[in-house]
Amino acid sequence: MSAGIGLWLRSALFEAGRMPLTVIWSTLSLLTAPFPFRWRYVFISQWARLTLGWLKLTCGIDVQLSGAGHLRGGPFVVMCKHQSAWETLYLQRLLVPQVWVLKRELLWLPFFGWALALARPVAVDRRNGRSAAMKSLLAQGKSRLDDGISIIVFPEGTRIAPGERGTYHVGGALLATHTGYPVLPIAHNAGTLWPKNGFLKYPGRVQITIGAPIAVAGRSAKEVLAETERWIETTVAALPPARHG
Repeated sequence: MSAGIGLWLRSALFEAGRMPLTVIWSTLSLLTAPFPFRWRYVFISQWARLTLGWLKLTCGIDVQLSGAGHLRGGPFVVMCKHQSAWETLYLQRLLVPQVWVLKRELLWLPFFGWALALARPVAVDRRNGRSAAMKSLLAQGKSRLDDGISIIVFPEGTRIAPGERGTYHVGGALLATHTGYPVLPIAHNAGTLWPKNGFLKYPGRVQITIGAPIAVAGRSAKEVLAETERWIETTVAALPPARHG
């Protein structure tokens, strides 16, 4: 069997397991609705743990983490490079509890969206205009942070292919300066193993690095964003290769 065929088969096996797991776990997660958030989170986030375990078993994708000591002292406004679907799974294990900033429409998806709503995401309705969306982000974000929940922000707004650089948006930095909570920068190279919109998953070890928290007191959102962007892009560029071979 050639390596190419094996890669296709392993990737197909992963998807064949991931899809039913997502449907089943989303449905079961709806049963947690009567329980407190942190109890719900523990159950709902196991979906990510199981999916990552299945990914490692079928596709040979592992992870090497650096800077774990910086995770102490949260909650944080987490600003992370977005290359892949991988980090949306791994961050659920890395920071407990945490929620995402996402489009409100995602909560309308049957089963998955309903279960996602139980995890208290910061859901923003962009149809009401940029100003209203920002006010909603700041209000919901402060509520989550004050409850001890870290918030995940992908400052580029969408997945960016390895080696490319998107426009960093100021929303996450505004949330940090508005609330006083520090920014936790995260860099990784998962997109080389699980590419954007890609079916094939390549064996290897994702390199992920947690940076020192960035203080926001007395600083503008633009200053915080600029420092965060410099750190993330410089760190991503210096990461060792993730893919085997």
